[in-house]
Amino acid sequence: MTNKTLISIVGPTAIGKTSLSIALAKHFKTEIISADSRQFFKEMQIGTAAPTPYELQEAPHHFIHHKSITDNYNVGTFETDALTKLEELYKKHHVIIMVGGSGLYVDAVTKGLDDFPKVDSTIRKSLTETFNKDGLLPLQKQLEVLDPKTYKMIAIDNPHRVMRALEICIGTGKPYSSFINKKKSNRPFQTISIGLTADRKIIYDRINQRVDNMMEEGLLDEVKSLNQHRNLNSLNTVGYKELFNYLDNEWTLEFAVSEIKKNSRRFAKRQLTWFRKDETIQWFDFECKLDTIIDYIDRKLISS
Repeated sequence: MTNKTLISIVGPTAIGKTSLSIALAKHFKTEIISADSRQFFKEMQIGTAAPTPYELQEAPHHFIHHKSITDNYNVGTFETDALTKLEELYKKHHVIIMVGGSGLYVDAVTKGLDDFPKVDSTIRKSLTETFNKDGLLPLQKQLEVLDPKTYKMIAIDNPHRVMRALEICIGTGKPYSSFINKKKSNRPFQTISIGLTADRKIIYDRINQRVDNMMEEGLLDEVKSLNQHRNLNSLNTVGYKELFNYLDNEWTLEFAVSEIKKNSRRFAKRQLTWFRKDETIQWFDFECKLDTIIDYIDRKLISS
């Protein structure tokens, strides 16, 4: 796998990463692996903005709808699976495309997972009891106090992520963020990281339009079909949890859709916070010409 290159495409949701990945895959005559943790699950198609059947035919894709929401699949397993797949693909291609907005999953492939110390298992048990009794809010507030940096970066609406960060903070007496990026794993390939961005208003407008499109495409019916599985961690995510509240008659449909838009905008903000700490990412405007991005990649390839 020496002299092999991974082109990693990142950026906030709805910015156009899928279209760029397909265009680059065609140019380099190669294949795409997804690092979008929500698009792994075959039951979640509309609400995760997964590539359409037409887009999937435009270039070979991997890690799209390859798992069920009932499967126990995490970032550690994905790291192993993705590296195995890359080793296989590099036998045919010198360049592979990776695309996704899940920062932790992108970093797992390009840098390796961070090494956290073991902590007393009773801490997680206590946090789970608090969550089951009082909900997520007190845990979020506790994390904001103990580790404001992590609070601003992680998916704060994800109970698993919040409890994981808290158990490290409590068990070690140190912020979860202090353990991030300490361990560096050597990879037998170089990574060229491309980021797509735009003015905040444009990003938010694109998100709002995408949500409207999802509703027109049948997101509500998709959520109804998954209602019996709502307690699964994979469904505790933007676009699904809000409509579960509508199905429970707690919210109107109009309000649920507005909450999807609001939470998607918050998610995009966290994505940008995560990716902007990586100084190796070269950022391009989402309307940048494809040739400009290809020229940048070609220069990096020649100089490597």
